[in-house]
Amino acid sequence: MDESQKKKLKNDPNGLVTYEYIANNINDIDNDINDLIENIIAVDRNGQFVVSAARYLNAIDKVKFATPIDLLIKAAISKDKDRAYLADLASSIWGKDYKENASELIASDDNFRRIYKRLYPTGI
Repeated sequence: MDESQKKKLKNDPNGLVTYEYIANNINDIDNDINDLIENIIAVDRNGQFVVSAARYLNAIDKVKFATPIDLLIKAAISKDKDRAYLADLASSIWGKDYKENASELIASDDNFRRIYKRLYPTGI
């Protein structure tokens, strides 16, 4: 990624430009993935594109992109205050049957536990 592209991404108003860059350059982002993830987290205010990027990277190669996906999930939990995108994130990352496996996933994955708690709060 050249300096002009970095400048353009720094001016991304909501994360869409960064998400599109990731999607359109997936085969060439290995050296820039950390900067791209940092940027999308910084500019996405409600978590929409953070979630989209996590889902996309998970679909492409969840092992190769495990660390960026983890960072994106953590950011999504913080940013998606209205819980507009978390259910789609949960089903994309942990499978459509994540509710049936919730007990096991809660015990083994802190990100899942935090998302599940937001989606299905108790004591309200």
